[in-house]
Amino acid sequence: MPSESRPETLPVRRHLPAEVRGTPVLDVVVPVHNEEKDLEPCVRRLHAHLAETFPYGFRITIADNASTDRTPRIAAHLAESIDEVESQRLDAKGRGRALRAVWSRSDAPVLAYMDVDLSTDLNALLPLVAPLISGHSDLAIGSRLARSSRVVRGSKREFISRTYNLILRGSLRARFSDAQCGFKAIRRDVAERLLPMVEDTGWFFDTELLVLAERAGLRIHEVPVDWVDDPDSTVHILRTATDDLLGVWRVGRALAVGALPLDRLARPFGDDPRDRQLSGVPGGLARQLVGFCAVGVLSTLFYLALYSLFRTGLGPQIANAAALLVSALANTAANRRLTFGVRGRERALRHQAQGLVVFAIGLALTSGSLAALDSAVGQPTHTTELIVLIAANAAATVLRFLLFRVWVFPDQSLAARGERSLPARGERSLPAWGERSLSAQGERSLPTRGDQSPPTRGPKPFPGYRPSNVPARPVDNSMERR
Repeated sequence: MPSESRPETLPVRRHLPAEVRGTPVLDVVVPVHNEEKDLEPCVRRLHAHLAETFPYGFRITIADNASTDRTPRIAAHLAESIDEVESQRLDAKGRGRALRAVWSRSDAPVLAYMDVDLSTDLNALLPLVAPLISGHSDLAIGSRLARSSRVVRGSKREFISRTYNLILRGSLRARFSDAQCGFKAIRRDVAERLLPMVEDTGWFFDTELLVLAERAGLRIHEVPVDWVDDPDSTVHILRTATDDLLGVWRVGRALAVGALPLDRLARPFGDDPRDRQLSGVPGGLARQLVGFCAVGVLSTLFYLALYSLFRTGLGPQIANAAALLVSALANTAANRRLTFGVRGRERALRHQAQGLVVFAIGLALTSGSLAALDSAVGQPTHTTELIVLIAANAAATVLRFLLFRVWVFPDQSLAARGERSLPARGERSLPAWGERSLSAQGERSLPTRGDQSPPTRGPKPFPGYRPSNVPARPVDNSMERR
Protein backbone atom coordinates (compact mmCIF):
# COMPACT_ATOMS: atom_id res chain seq x y z
CA MET A 1 0.00 0.00 0.00
CA PRO A 2 1.34 3.50 -0.74
CA SER A 3 2.11 5.73 2.18
CA GLU A 4 -0.66 8.14 3.02
CA SER A 5 0.23 11.83 2.82
CA ARG A 6 -0.17 14.16 5.72
CA PRO A 7 -2.57 17.14 5.21
CA GLU A 8 0.35 19.57 5.02
CA THR A 9 2.30 17.61 2.38
CA LEU A 10 1.85 16.84 -1.29
CA PRO A 11 -0.07 13.68 -2.15
CA VAL A 12 1.65 10.54 -3.41
CA ARG A 13 2.56 10.76 -7.11
CA ARG A 14 0.33 8.51 -9.19
CA HIS A 15 0.24 7.57 -12.85
CA LEU A 16 -2.38 9.68 -14.61
CA PRO A 17 -5.24 7.72 -16.17
CA ALA A 18 -5.17 7.08 -19.90
CA GLU A 19 -8.22 9.27 -20.32
CA VAL A 20 -9.41 12.16 -18.16
CA ARG A 21 -13.08 12.93 -18.73
CA GLY A 22 -13.50 16.36 -20.31
CA THR A 23 -10.03 17.56 -19.35
CA PRO A 24 -6.85 17.64 -21.44
CA VAL A 25 -3.88 15.94 -19.82
CA LEU A 26 -1.37 18.52 -21.10
CA ASP A 27 -1.64 22.31 -21.30
CA VAL A 28 1.24 23.88 -23.29
CA VAL A 29 1.63 27.61 -22.71
CA VAL A 30 3.31 29.82 -25.30
CA PRO A 31 4.07 33.24 -23.72
CA VAL A 32 4.35 36.02 -26.32
CA HIS A 33 4.99 39.75 -26.53
CA ASN A 34 4.81 41.43 -29.95
CA GLU A 35 5.26 38.17 -31.87
CA GLU A 36 3.01 38.82 -34.87
CA LYS A 37 5.57 37.28 -37.23
CA ASP A 38 6.26 33.98 -35.45
CA LEU A 39 3.05 33.28 -33.52
CA GLU A 40 0.86 31.62 -36.16
CA PRO A 41 3.62 29.37 -37.68
CA CYS A 42 4.63 28.33 -34.15
CA VAL A 43 1.14 27.41 -32.98
CA ARG A 44 0.19 25.56 -36.16
CA ARG A 45 3.44 23.58 -36.15
CA LEU A 46 3.06 22.75 -32.45
CA HIS A 47 -0.58 21.72 -32.92
CA ALA A 48 0.24 19.49 -35.87
CA HIS A 49 3.02 17.79 -33.90
CA LEU A 50 0.82 17.15 -30.85
CA ALA A 51 -2.12 15.92 -32.94
CA GLU A 52 0.16 13.43 -34.71
CA THR A 53 2.34 12.17 -31.84
CA PHE A 54 0.79 12.93 -28.44
CA PRO A 55 -1.41 10.05 -27.17
CA TYR A 56 -3.40 12.15 -24.65
CA GLY A 57 -5.73 15.10 -24.83
CA PHE A 58 -3.93 18.45 -25.03
CA ARG A 59 -4.45 22.20 -25.11
CA ILE A 60 -2.29 25.05 -26.41
CA THR A 61 -2.70 28.33 -24.53
CA ILE A 62 -1.32 31.56 -25.99
CA ALA A 63 -0.42 33.95 -23.15
CA ASP A 64 -0.23 37.43 -24.65
CA ASN A 65 1.62 39.90 -22.43
CA ALA A 66 0.50 43.43 -23.33
CA SER A 67 1.43 43.17 -27.01
CA THR A 68 1.04 46.36 -28.99
CA ASP A 69 1.17 44.88 -32.52
CA ARG A 70 -1.15 42.40 -34.28
CA THR A 71 -0.33 39.57 -31.85
CA PRO A 72 -3.68 39.74 -29.93
CA ARG A 73 -5.71 39.53 -33.16
CA ILE A 74 -3.64 36.60 -34.46
CA ALA A 75 -4.01 34.81 -31.14
CA ALA A 76 -7.79 35.31 -31.17
CA HIS A 77 -7.99 34.03 -34.77
CA LEU A 78 -6.02 30.90 -33.89
CA ALA A 79 -8.26 30.25 -30.87
CA GLU A 80 -11.36 30.50 -33.08
CA SER A 81 -10.06 28.32 -35.89
CA ILE A 82 -8.40 25.51 -33.86
CA ASP A 83 -10.38 23.67 -31.17
CA GLU A 84 -7.36 22.84 -29.00
CA VAL A 85 -6.06 26.43 -28.91
CA GLU A 86 -7.02 29.10 -26.36
CA SER A 87 -5.82 32.66 -25.89
CA GLN A 88 -5.42 34.71 -22.72
CA ARG A 89 -4.58 38.40 -22.62
CA LEU A 90 -2.55 40.02 -19.80
CA ASP A 91 -2.14 43.75 -19.33
CA ALA A 92 1.45 43.58 -18.00
CA LYS A 93 4.66 42.11 -19.37
CA GLY A 94 6.76 39.35 -17.84
CA ARG A 95 7.20 35.70 -18.80
CA GLY A 96 6.92 34.59 -15.19
CA ARG A 97 3.71 36.56 -14.79
CA ALA A 98 2.26 34.90 -17.89
CA LEU A 99 3.09 31.39 -16.72
CA ARG A 100 1.78 32.05 -13.22
CA ALA A 101 -1.53 33.39 -14.57
CA VAL A 102 -2.19 30.54 -17.01
CA TRP A 103 -0.90 27.71 -14.83
CA SER A 104 -2.94 28.92 -11.85
CA ARG A 105 -6.17 28.74 -13.86
CA SER A 106 -5.51 25.58 -15.86
CA ASP A 107 -7.33 22.35 -15.06
CA ALA A 108 -4.83 20.11 -16.89
CA PRO A 109 -2.82 17.80 -14.59
CA VAL A 110 0.43 18.48 -16.54
CA LEU A 111 1.48 22.04 -17.39
CA ALA A 112 4.26 22.98 -19.81
CA TYR A 113 5.62 25.94 -21.70
CA MET A 114 7.92 26.65 -24.61
CA ASP A 115 9.27 29.71 -26.38
CA VAL A 116 7.47 30.94 -29.45
CA ASP A 117 10.56 30.63 -31.67
CA LEU A 118 10.49 26.81 -31.21
CA SER A 119 14.27 26.71 -30.88
CA THR A 120 13.88 23.32 -29.15
CA ASP A 121 13.14 20.30 -31.32
CA LEU A 122 9.54 19.23 -30.65
CA ASN A 123 10.53 15.55 -30.57
CA ALA A 124 11.65 16.19 -26.97
CA LEU A 125 8.14 17.20 -25.86
CA LEU A 126 6.78 13.71 -25.20
CA PRO A 127 9.94 12.62 -23.30
CA LEU A 128 9.62 15.86 -21.31
CA VAL A 129 6.10 15.23 -20.02
CA ALA A 130 6.13 11.41 -19.87
CA PRO A 131 7.81 11.25 -16.40
CA LEU A 132 5.14 13.62 -15.06
CA ILE A 133 2.29 11.63 -16.54
CA SER A 134 3.70 8.38 -15.15
CA GLY A 135 4.07 9.86 -11.66
CA HIS A 136 7.85 9.39 -11.65
CA SER A 137 8.82 13.09 -11.44
CA ASP A 138 7.45 16.43 -10.28
CA LEU A 139 9.09 18.76 -12.80
CA ALA A 140 10.89 18.26 -16.12
CA ILE A 141 13.27 20.55 -17.97
CA GLY A 142 14.99 20.53 -21.32
CA SER A 143 18.77 20.77 -21.03
CA ARG A 144 21.03 22.24 -23.69
CA LEU A 145 24.09 21.47 -21.55
CA ALA A 146 23.66 17.69 -21.34
CA ARG A 147 26.36 15.67 -23.08
CA SER A 148 23.97 14.17 -25.61
CA SER A 149 22.31 17.50 -26.47
CA ARG A 150 23.00 19.04 -29.87
CA VAL A 151 23.09 22.84 -29.75
CA VAL A 152 23.75 25.44 -32.42
CA ARG A 153 24.44 28.90 -31.01
CA GLY A 154 27.10 31.57 -30.81
CA SER A 155 30.05 31.49 -28.43
CA LYS A 156 28.76 34.56 -26.56
CA ARG A 157 25.48 32.95 -25.56
CA GLU A 158 27.21 29.66 -24.80
CA PHE A 159 29.61 31.42 -22.44
CA ILE A 160 26.81 33.36 -20.70
CA SER A 161 24.66 30.26 -20.25
CA ARG A 162 27.45 28.13 -18.79
CA THR A 163 28.67 30.96 -16.54
CA TYR A 164 25.17 31.51 -15.18
CA ASN A 165 24.73 27.83 -14.37
CA LEU A 166 28.13 27.79 -12.64
CA ILE A 167 26.96 30.73 -10.52
CA LEU A 168 23.82 28.80 -9.56
CA ARG A 169 25.87 25.75 -8.60
CA GLY A 170 28.29 27.78 -6.51
CA SER A 171 25.84 30.11 -4.78
CA LEU A 172 22.56 28.16 -4.54
CA ARG A 173 23.97 24.61 -4.74
CA ALA A 174 21.82 23.90 -7.82
CA ARG A 175 22.29 20.46 -9.33
CA PHE A 176 20.17 20.84 -12.47
CA SER A 177 22.19 21.65 -15.56
CA ASP A 178 20.18 24.27 -17.49
CA ALA A 179 17.96 26.80 -15.75
CA GLN A 180 17.10 29.03 -18.71
CA CYS A 181 16.06 26.68 -21.49
CA GLY A 182 12.53 27.69 -22.50
CA PHE A 183 11.21 24.13 -22.42
CA LYS A 184 9.79 23.01 -19.07
CA ALA A 185 6.87 21.12 -17.52
CA ILE A 186 5.38 20.68 -14.05
CA ARG A 187 2.59 18.66 -12.44
CA ARG A 188 -0.38 20.82 -11.48
CA ASP A 189 -0.54 19.63 -7.86
CA VAL A 190 3.09 20.73 -7.46
CA ALA A 191 2.45 24.06 -9.19
CA GLU A 192 -0.41 24.84 -6.80
CA ARG A 193 1.99 24.64 -3.84
CA LEU A 194 5.09 26.02 -5.53
CA LEU A 195 3.81 29.06 -7.47
CA PRO A 196 2.84 31.09 -4.34
CA MET A 197 6.47 30.82 -3.18
CA VAL A 198 7.93 32.16 -6.45
CA GLU A 199 8.27 35.91 -6.32
CA ASP A 200 9.83 36.79 -9.68
CA THR A 201 7.60 37.62 -12.65
CA GLY A 202 10.25 37.89 -15.37
CA TRP A 203 13.09 35.76 -16.70
CA PHE A 204 14.34 34.63 -13.28
CA PHE A 205 10.99 32.89 -12.68
CA ASP A 206 12.33 29.61 -14.12
CA THR A 207 15.43 29.60 -11.95
CA GLU A 208 13.55 30.44 -8.75
CA LEU A 209 10.98 27.73 -9.47
CA LEU A 210 13.67 25.09 -9.99
CA VAL A 211 15.82 26.08 -7.01
CA LEU A 212 12.88 25.96 -4.59
CA ALA A 213 11.67 22.65 -6.01
CA GLU A 214 15.12 21.12 -5.70
CA ARG A 215 15.64 22.40 -2.16
CA ALA A 216 12.27 20.91 -1.19
CA GLY A 217 13.40 17.50 -2.42
CA LEU A 218 11.13 17.32 -5.46
CA ARG A 219 12.27 15.18 -8.38
CA ILE A 220 13.41 17.11 -11.47
CA HIS A 221 13.78 15.15 -14.71
CA GLU A 222 16.19 16.48 -17.35
CA VAL A 223 15.77 15.79 -21.06
CA PRO A 224 18.65 16.37 -23.51
CA VAL A 225 17.38 18.53 -26.38
CA ASP A 226 18.38 19.58 -29.86
CA TRP A 227 18.37 23.36 -29.88
CA VAL A 228 19.06 25.98 -32.55
CA ASP A 229 19.61 29.58 -31.49
CA ASP A 230 17.17 32.18 -32.81
CA PRO A 231 19.26 34.76 -34.69
CA ASP A 232 16.49 37.37 -34.37
CA SER A 233 16.35 37.21 -30.57
CA THR A 234 16.18 40.70 -29.04
CA VAL A 235 16.69 39.81 -25.38
CA HIS A 236 18.56 42.47 -23.37
CA ILE A 237 21.45 40.38 -22.08
CA LEU A 238 22.92 42.92 -19.64
CA ARG A 239 19.59 43.80 -18.03
CA THR A 240 18.55 40.15 -17.85
CA ALA A 241 21.89 39.16 -16.28
CA THR A 242 21.56 41.92 -13.68
CA ASP A 243 18.02 40.86 -12.79
CA ASP A 244 19.11 37.23 -12.54
CA LEU A 245 21.99 38.05 -10.17
CA LEU A 246 19.66 40.09 -7.97
CA GLY A 247 17.27 37.15 -7.96
CA VAL A 248 20.06 34.76 -6.95
CA TRP A 249 20.90 37.04 -4.01
CA ARG A 250 17.24 37.32 -2.92
CA VAL A 251 16.54 33.58 -3.09
CA GLY A 252 19.84 32.71 -1.42
CA ARG A 253 19.08 35.04 1.47
CA ALA A 254 15.54 33.65 1.88
CA LEU A 255 16.86 30.10 1.96
CA ALA A 256 19.61 31.02 4.42
CA VAL A 257 17.19 32.47 6.97
CA GLY A 258 14.54 29.76 6.46
CA ALA A 259 11.89 32.22 5.21
CA LEU A 260 10.31 29.73 2.78
CA PRO A 261 8.01 26.92 4.01
CA LEU A 262 9.51 24.20 1.83
CA ASP A 263 8.07 21.51 4.11
CA ARG A 264 4.74 22.08 2.29
CA LEU A 265 6.34 20.46 -0.77
CA ALA A 266 7.34 17.23 0.95
CA ARG A 267 6.44 14.02 -0.84
CA PRO A 268 5.57 10.72 0.90
CA PHE A 269 7.00 7.50 -0.50
CA GLY A 270 5.06 5.56 -3.11
CA ASP A 271 4.19 1.88 -3.29
CA ASP A 272 7.59 0.67 -4.51
CA PRO A 273 8.59 -2.21 -2.17
CA ARG A 274 12.03 -0.61 -1.82
CA ASP A 275 10.39 2.45 -0.24
CA ARG A 276 8.78 0.48 2.58
CA GLN A 277 10.06 0.49 6.12
CA LEU A 278 12.11 -2.57 7.07
CA SER A 279 11.64 -3.96 10.55
CA GLY A 280 14.59 -3.22 12.80
CA VAL A 281 16.10 -0.62 10.44
CA PRO A 282 15.57 2.98 11.66
CA GLY A 283 14.46 5.40 8.96
CA GLY A 284 16.82 8.24 8.12
CA LEU A 285 19.82 6.42 9.58
CA ALA A 286 21.70 6.11 6.29
CA ARG A 287 21.39 9.81 5.43
CA GLN A 288 22.37 10.92 8.91
CA LEU A 289 25.28 8.49 8.98
CA VAL A 290 26.64 9.81 5.69
CA GLY A 291 26.36 13.40 6.90
CA PHE A 292 27.95 12.54 10.22
CA CYS A 293 30.85 10.76 8.52
CA ALA A 294 31.50 13.72 6.22
CA VAL A 295 31.50 16.13 9.16
CA GLY A 296 33.61 13.68 11.15
CA VAL A 297 36.32 13.48 8.47
CA LEU A 298 36.59 17.26 8.30
CA SER A 299 36.54 17.54 12.09
CA THR A 300 39.30 14.94 12.44
CA LEU A 301 41.51 16.79 9.96
CA PHE A 302 40.78 20.03 11.80
CA TYR A 303 41.56 18.37 15.13
CA LEU A 304 44.86 16.90 13.91
CA ALA A 305 45.94 20.26 12.50
CA LEU A 306 45.13 21.96 15.81
CA TYR A 307 46.91 19.26 17.79
CA SER A 308 50.05 19.58 15.69
CA LEU A 309 49.92 23.36 16.12
CA PHE A 310 49.36 23.27 19.90
CA ARG A 311 51.88 20.45 20.39
CA THR A 312 54.81 22.70 19.44
CA GLY A 313 54.43 24.80 22.59
CA LEU A 314 52.38 22.60 24.92
CA GLY A 315 52.51 19.08 26.28
CA PRO A 316 50.60 16.29 24.55
CA GLN A 317 47.77 16.20 27.12
CA ILE A 318 47.09 19.95 27.04
CA ALA A 319 47.44 20.07 23.25
CA ASN A 320 45.01 17.19 22.91
CA ALA A 321 42.45 18.76 25.25
CA ALA A 322 42.62 22.18 23.55
CA ALA A 323 42.41 20.76 20.03
CA LEU A 324 39.56 18.42 20.97
CA LEU A 325 37.60 21.22 22.65
CA VAL A 326 37.76 23.58 19.67
CA SER A 327 37.03 20.84 17.14
CA ALA A 328 34.16 19.51 19.30
CA LEU A 329 32.40 22.89 19.26
CA ALA A 330 32.75 23.07 15.49
CA ASN A 331 31.67 19.43 15.13
CA THR A 332 28.49 19.92 17.18
CA ALA A 333 27.53 23.04 15.20
CA ALA A 334 28.15 21.31 11.86
CA ASN A 335 26.23 18.15 12.81
CA ARG A 336 23.38 20.22 14.21
CA ARG A 337 22.89 21.97 10.88
CA LEU A 338 24.03 19.47 8.25
CA THR A 339 23.41 16.00 9.71
CA PHE A 340 20.26 16.50 11.78
CA GLY A 341 18.82 19.53 9.94
CA VAL A 342 18.31 21.81 12.97
CA ARG A 343 18.05 25.47 11.96
CA GLY A 344 17.76 28.63 14.01
CA ARG A 345 19.11 29.55 17.43
CA GLU A 346 16.50 27.76 19.51
CA ARG A 347 18.15 25.30 21.93
CA ALA A 348 21.55 25.97 20.34
CA LEU A 349 23.24 26.50 23.73
CA ARG A 350 21.64 23.34 25.09
CA HIS A 351 22.88 21.35 22.12
CA GLN A 352 26.40 22.75 22.58
CA ALA A 353 26.30 21.88 26.30
CA GLN A 354 25.26 18.33 25.48
CA GLY A 355 27.96 18.24 22.85
CA LEU A 356 30.52 19.19 25.50
CA VAL A 357 29.43 16.20 27.57
CA VAL A 358 30.03 14.03 24.52
CA PHE A 359 33.37 15.83 24.15
CA ALA A 360 34.29 14.91 27.72
CA ILE A 361 33.71 11.26 26.92
CA GLY A 362 35.89 11.56 23.83
CA LEU A 363 38.54 13.37 25.87
CA ALA A 364 38.58 10.53 28.37
CA LEU A 365 39.07 7.98 25.58
CA THR A 366 41.84 9.88 23.80
CA SER A 367 43.61 11.02 26.96
CA GLY A 368 43.46 7.51 28.35
CA SER A 369 44.94 6.23 25.09
CA LEU A 370 47.82 8.73 25.32
CA ALA A 371 48.44 7.84 28.94
CA ALA A 372 48.49 4.14 28.10
CA LEU A 373 50.88 4.78 25.21
CA ASP A 374 53.22 6.83 27.37
CA SER A 375 53.18 4.17 30.04
CA ALA A 376 53.93 1.38 27.57
CA VAL A 377 56.56 3.09 25.37
CA GLY A 378 58.02 5.81 27.56
CA GLN A 379 58.73 8.55 25.02
CA PRO A 380 56.68 7.80 21.88
CA THR A 381 57.34 9.61 18.61
CA HIS A 382 54.94 12.21 17.23
CA THR A 383 53.86 9.81 14.47
CA THR A 384 53.05 7.09 16.99
CA GLU A 385 50.96 9.55 19.01
CA LEU A 386 48.98 10.49 15.91
CA ILE A 387 48.29 6.84 15.03
CA VAL A 388 47.03 6.10 18.55
CA LEU A 389 44.89 9.25 18.55
CA ILE A 390 43.32 8.34 15.19
CA ALA A 391 42.33 4.93 16.53
CA ALA A 392 40.95 6.40 19.76
CA ASN A 393 39.03 9.04 17.80
CA ALA A 394 37.47 6.35 15.61
CA ALA A 395 36.02 4.67 18.69
CA ALA A 396 34.96 8.04 20.12
CA THR A 397 33.29 8.93 16.79
CA VAL A 398 31.02 5.87 16.85
CA LEU A 399 30.00 6.66 20.41
CA ARG A 400 29.49 10.34 19.52
CA PHE A 401 27.09 9.48 16.69
CA LEU A 402 25.00 7.23 18.91
CA LEU A 403 24.79 9.88 21.63
CA PHE A 404 23.92 12.60 19.11
CA ARG A 405 21.15 10.48 17.64
CA VAL A 406 19.49 9.23 20.81
CA TRP A 407 20.27 12.05 23.27
CA VAL A 408 21.29 15.39 21.72
CA PHE A 409 18.97 15.39 18.65
CA PRO A 410 16.30 12.76 19.37
CA ASP A 411 13.45 14.79 17.80
CA GLN A 412 15.16 14.91 14.42
CA SER A 413 15.84 11.17 14.52
CA LEU A 414 12.16 10.47 15.26
CA ALA A 415 11.08 12.80 12.47
CA ALA A 416 13.38 10.99 10.04
CA ARG A 417 11.61 7.71 10.91
CA GLY A 418 8.21 9.32 10.35
CA GLU A 419 7.15 8.91 13.99
CA ARG A 420 5.96 12.50 14.26
CA SER A 421 3.07 13.86 12.25
CA LEU A 422 3.59 17.48 13.22
CA PRO A 423 6.24 19.76 11.68
CA ALA A 424 9.51 19.94 13.59
CA ARG A 425 10.01 22.79 16.04
CA GLY A 426 10.79 25.98 14.19
CA GLU A 427 9.39 24.82 10.83
CA ARG A 428 6.97 27.09 9.02
CA SER A 429 4.21 26.16 6.66
CA LEU A 430 1.82 27.82 4.25
CA PRO A 431 -1.85 28.11 5.14
CA ALA A 432 -3.59 24.84 4.30
CA TRP A 433 -4.87 24.89 0.76
CA GLY A 434 -7.59 22.62 -0.58
CA GLU A 435 -6.15 19.67 -2.44
CA ARG A 436 -6.71 19.61 -6.20
CA SER A 437 -4.75 16.47 -6.90
CA LEU A 438 -5.81 14.01 -9.52
CA SER A 439 -6.81 10.63 -8.13
CA ALA A 440 -6.00 7.31 -9.71
CA GLN A 441 -9.46 7.36 -11.33
CA GLY A 442 -8.85 10.74 -12.98
CA GLU A 443 -11.17 12.67 -10.70
CA ARG A 444 -10.30 15.52 -8.36
CA SER A 445 -10.18 14.63 -4.72
CA LEU A 446 -12.09 16.51 -2.06
CA PRO A 447 -10.13 18.85 0.23
CA THR A 448 -8.41 16.97 3.03
CA ARG A 449 -9.95 17.44 6.46
CA GLY A 450 -8.41 20.47 8.10
CA ASP A 451 -7.62 22.21 4.81
CA GLN A 452 -8.78 25.78 4.66
CA SER A 453 -8.81 28.59 2.15
CA PRO A 454 -5.97 31.08 2.25
CA PRO A 455 -6.44 33.71 4.99
CA THR A 456 -7.71 37.08 3.88
CA ARG A 457 -6.32 38.94 6.89
CA GLY A 458 -3.23 38.86 9.00
CA PRO A 459 0.43 39.01 8.11
CA LYS A 460 1.86 37.24 5.10
CA PRO A 461 3.34 33.82 5.93
CA PHE A 462 6.66 34.73 4.31
CA PRO A 463 8.19 37.53 2.18
CA GLY A 464 6.84 37.55 -1.37
CA TYR A 465 3.85 35.29 -0.67
CA ARG A 466 0.78 36.14 -2.67
CA PRO A 467 -2.29 33.92 -3.34
CA SER A 468 -2.84 33.20 -6.99
CA ASN A 469 -6.16 35.09 -7.04
CA VAL A 470 -4.50 38.36 -6.05
CA PRO A 471 -3.32 40.38 -9.09
CA ALA A 472 0.43 40.82 -9.26
CA ARG A 473 1.84 44.34 -9.05
CA PRO A 474 3.10 45.64 -12.43
CA VAL A 475 6.78 45.06 -13.03
CA ASP A 476 8.48 46.24 -16.19
CA ASN A 477 9.95 42.94 -17.30
CA SER A 478 10.40 42.39 -21.00
CA MET A 479 8.82 39.44 -22.80
CA GLU A 480 11.26 39.43 -25.74
CA ARG A 481 12.50 36.05 -26.85
CA ARG A 482 15.71 34.71 -25.44
